[in-house]
Amino acid sequence: MVRSLWEETKAAGLKGGLDELVYRSNLIGADRTVCNWGGGNTSCKTTVRDFRGRDVEVMYVKGSGSDLATMKAGNFTGLRMDDIRPLFERDAMSDEEMVAYLAHCMIDAKHPRASIETLLHAFLPFKHVDHTHPDAIISLCCADNGKEVARDIFGDRFVWVPYVRPGFTLSKMIAEGVLANPQAELVLMEKHGLVTWGETSEACYAKTIAIIAEAERYIEARIDASKTFGGAKCEALPAETRRDIAARIMPTVRGAVSDGKKMMLTFDDGDDVLQFVCGRDSAKLSQVGAACPDHLVHTKVVPLFVDWTPDAGDVEGLLAKLKEGAAAYKEQYKAYFERNRGEGDVMFEAAPRVILIPGVGMINTGKSRAMAEVSGALYHRAIAVMRGATALGRFVSLTENESFNVEYWPLELYKLTLAPPEAEFSRHIAFITGGAGGIGSETARRLASEGAHVVLADLNLEGAQKVAADIDAKYGAGRALAIKMDVTKEEDIAAAYAETALAYGGVDIVVNNAGLATSSPFDETSLKEWNLNIGVLGTGYFLVAREAFKLMKAQGIGGSMVFIGSKNSIYAGKNASAYSAVKALEAHLARCIATEGGEYGIRVNTILPDAILQGSAIWNSSWRNERAAAYGIEPDQLEDYYRKRTTLLVNIYPKDIAEGIAFFASSKSAKTTGCMLTIDGGVPAAFTR
Repeated sequence: MVRSLWEETKAAGLKGGLDELVYRSNLIGADRTVCNWGGGNTSCKTTVRDFRGRDVEVMYVKGSGSDLATMKAGNFTGLRMDDIRPLFERDAMSDEEMVAYLAHCMIDAKHPRASIETLLHAFLPFKHVDHTHPDAIISLCCADNGKEVARDIFGDRFVWVPYVRPGFTLSKMIAEGVLANPQAELVLMEKHGLVTWGETSEACYAKTIAIIAEAERYIEARIDASKTFGGAKCEALPAETRRDIAARIMPTVRGAVSDGKKMMLTFDDGDDVLQFVCGRDSAKLSQVGAACPDHLVHTKVVPLFVDWTPDAGDVEGLLAKLKEGAAAYKEQYKAYFERNRGEGDVMFEAAPRVILIPGVGMINTGKSRAMAEVSGALYHRAIAVMRGATALGRFVSLTENESFNVEYWPLELYKLTLAPPEAEFSRHIAFITGGAGGIGSETARRLASEGAHVVLADLNLEGAQKVAADIDAKYGAGRALAIKMDVTKEEDIAAAYAETALAYGGVDIVVNNAGLATSSPFDETSLKEWNLNIGVLGTGYFLVAREAFKLMKAQGIGGSMVFIGSKNSIYAGKNASAYSAVKALEAHLARCIATEGGEYGIRVNTILPDAILQGSAIWNSSWRNERAAAYGIEPDQLEDYYRKRTTLLVNIYPKDIAEGIAFFASSKSAKTTGCMLTIDGGVPAAFTR
């Protein structure tokens, strides 16, 4: 149940005006049952001193494209009320006129564009206004008998406004309705949300929470869990089974939804999701439409609800249903677009954003993990709304054309333009073995810098977690995942790819980089040493690549593998027969895989580095001493020795190898496979020939 989060001690330290507005907004956004991610808006009217030293009445309102939970003072737009008030006398105003006019009202050109619903706040004669999307209120507003139920809950204290897309007309309707009802404490926006107000920021927030709580109590008193969503049609599969199935199907799903652009996937089997996907009426309910206009850009009008009876032994049947369902969904979406398109409209990816599977849970799609999570978070809100609306009456939504006009509304699409542009590895998932080491960690940072989501697989879990935490801190939560994995163990590798599939949906780039090295004269090379090299550098590379190959085939959208070989892949290193032989094996294995991967768009290339001492666990082990002894020098002379033996007289660093990996993984080498690239400063003995 909703509750007030207002803390007097924190509020007392605020300076009023904009400070209090930020605090109030963050509290509202902190509870997603009160306001959707990215949705809703808040305002306050206050007096500020302008650049000429004059006192001016200003309204601060949420800027477009921000989220109430995290926004700061810089995310609000200040507008002069003396410039805005005259608009109330107009009869009509287009969106384009409104946006252009409001730009002239801003007190600071550096402020963000004002919210789509700025005039809603400006036209209401109250100092503080909240517009929110609470589950309980939208349940009421999306019930076919919502207006009658509202009268039962609120008496004559509410104003009901029929659905109109946000803008000048809706703003004026709301203001006129409030002015016509002296008892009004709230506005209910049909199929949309709630408007409340107060003379202080605290009073406004308290009213918002109180109104929502009234609706919640009314709805909860009428919920019969046994009849929710028509009652249970099936039972959820056990948690471990659900996750196993999800891991098996997500690469195929990712391929099915990535024919336009690659998509990232997330999996969710929360209790509310399971209750919904197992409901008798849920398949039909899910196709009624969006629970709130704000959902549409991220969830589309309807989800894909898979017609499948939960059976852990029928995963192949589920895969077939998913492929058929995704193909049909895309055709239906294209037809929907053609029926409603206007001049200049460009269709988004036709693939579903929400996929519901009875007994298993929900898969969400997006251009990044973060955006897939937004899709999922919004559908949790949709489930809550359908639960409430069906307890009151019949769930209703926007018409098809109303939905389209929001989904493709220029003012809504403007928010999407505020996101950073996509980069080379956006929408890509990179799986890096030896991810905690020098080359692996540098590669992860390099790929993440251009948009990749990265998985760092390493025996050194603590080291991998540190690298992942650094990447998340720099590029955002969920961009990196650390997994403990032994490349010599099939079960570890299978589990790591399953975890990757659950986290992101699949894999696009595999960097086979886990390594070790030993050195001894050939006649002193033990079977144990030989098997150690073969196990990690031969069998390990084989197992990692084989599982990746299977996954990439299941996705059907190609992929790139990059093997980290060595100068010794083509050069007979002194006192390193075991290491050199298996490094040659790696290079040839990569070429063999390349010949089989071509028809599936799977490219396999090899980097041949030499003497990467910086950040290397190998070179900080006995290998340094062994190589120094082989060359008759001291260990601390190795770096200079290696530099002088190169034709370019340079040392090679992990970042140099990361650049080579990035090249092979990128579109720049889209037509290259089975290739070896030396990054060694030029060692004549290792020139390919």
